[in-house]
Amino acid sequence: MTKLLCHEDSYIKSFCSKIININNKGLVLDETAFYPGGGGQPFDTGEIKYKSEIFEVKKISKINGEITHEIQNFKPEKVQIGEIITGELDWNRRYQLMRTHTALHIMCGIVWRDYNAHVTGGDMKPLKARMDFELEKMSSTFAHEIEEKVNLEIQSKKNITIDFIHREEALKIPDLIRTKINLIPESINIIRTVNIESLDLQADGGTHVNNTKEVGAIRVTGHESKGKINKRIRIEILNI
Repeated sequence: MTKLLCHEDSYIKSFCSKIININNKGLVLDETAFYPGGGGQPFDTGEIKYKSEIFEVKKISKINGEITHEIQNFKPEKVQIGEIITGELDWNRRYQLMRTHTALHIMCGIVWRDYNAHVTGGDMKPLKARMDFELEKMSSTFAHEIEEKVNLEIQSKKNITIDFIHREEALKIPDLIRTKINLIPESINIIRTVNIESLDLQADGGTHVNNTKEVGAIRVTGHESKGKINKRIRIEILNI
């Protein structure tokens, strides 16, 4: 099984790793800093350096249960199991996704705290995202209120910490699961949590910044009804 270095440290930009398997799409490594995608956050891209070769990592996917670093125009005969590679993330893209993901958690924490609404869906791209909430009504001033409240929390410079908790203990924590449906597979015994100081504590597998100030600022770019009790908010993260 590939160890996900990004689960412990989202700021790892490059790393060395051993090739433990090869398939017709790319490489399986013993550990990786590339995020494989999930929870609405896209997979990482970047490069893998092997001897004199530089491979473009175009996608991270699961093939036969293994995390595969898919390589552009991959030729399996060029690499060997057991050899060491150096991986390097497209850091600009990753850091934008970290800022975006944290912004969504801030918004989620505010909507839960002030409106007691579950998350019903979400999606993100670098510096753009949307999140759906179980809300019956959305006033004309709602989007403006959310934008102001999110930016206030960003400016408060709250620390963000990661922890790993046994499943039975984690599920005792009130409101740890903010989605309408618990999406954590029963096979997962250790649950990773993301805690935004005095605002939001959630089970989450994605990458985040260390402090809310790194998000910069957000702008609500749209809000709409997606059903009787389903309201969508779209945001963009402003460059810093």
